[in-house]
Amino acid sequence: MLKFVANISFLFKDLTIPERIHAATANGFHGVELLFPYDDPVPPIQQALSATGLPMVLINAPPPNYAGGTRGFAAIPGAEERFRYDLRRTLRYARSLHTRFVHVMAGAGSGDDARAAFVSNLRYAAAEAPDRTFTIEPINQDDMPGYFLSDFDLAAEILDEVGAHNVALQFDVYHAQKITGDAMAVWSRHGHRARHIQIAGLPDRHEPVAGVVDYPAFFRHLESIGYNGYVSAEYHPANGTEAGLGWMPRD
Repeated sequence: MLKFVANISFLFKDLTIPERIHAATANGFHGVELLFPYDDPVPPIQQALSATGLPMVLINAPPPNYAGGTRGFAAIPGAEERFRYDLRRTLRYARSLHTRFVHVMAGAGSGDDARAAFVSNLRYAAAEAPDRTFTIEPINQDDMPGYFLSDFDLAAEILDEVGAHNVALQFDVYHAQKITGDAMAVWSRHGHRARHIQIAGLPDRHEPVAGVVDYPAFFRHLESIGYNGYVSAEYHPANGTEAGLGWMPRD
């Protein structure tokens, strides 16, 4: 069976963060991820993870100020010191929460200088924390206008250029569909690079049910190829989290 993760920045939002972790295990999830844990005290999160046995699978690297702030610094030329400063903070949280995956946000940018900065910063991160896996995620321009990494072919080129065993693709089916109009074709080309998958329905980023993307077929495909990573539910529930969990296969 696939290992499904609850993105608790999106799901169970009527609860506190520790309560969301307990709700995730009660509803059959195999782990949780939290985009930006930086404003929440760590001990209650640690206690909830310990009590439930769930791993904190992924957090996002800088910035901690997501609302209204720059969407990352990794592809911004001249912001290398800011990136390194914020990365150190991210790694403190990752180690405290025993988090394996760190999503490195590129930020807004374009051109060769932005690409060079992104590659350099990813190499720095990979060397700084060889015990973590850093992921890069193409994000569509409708949701994040100006975001540097909005192309899967570019992501593949960057991964090859970085050349680090602990830097990999984060494949978000929602973003792949928005960017290309055919998420499964993108998966066929680049899925072998993915170490973490995120899912949401189209077009409104609600539950990942059959529709624009045939999610039941995608889940069967992942099982058939022996995918052993996590699949994260990163969507806005249409009518409450628990009411919409019928999409998730159960053990």
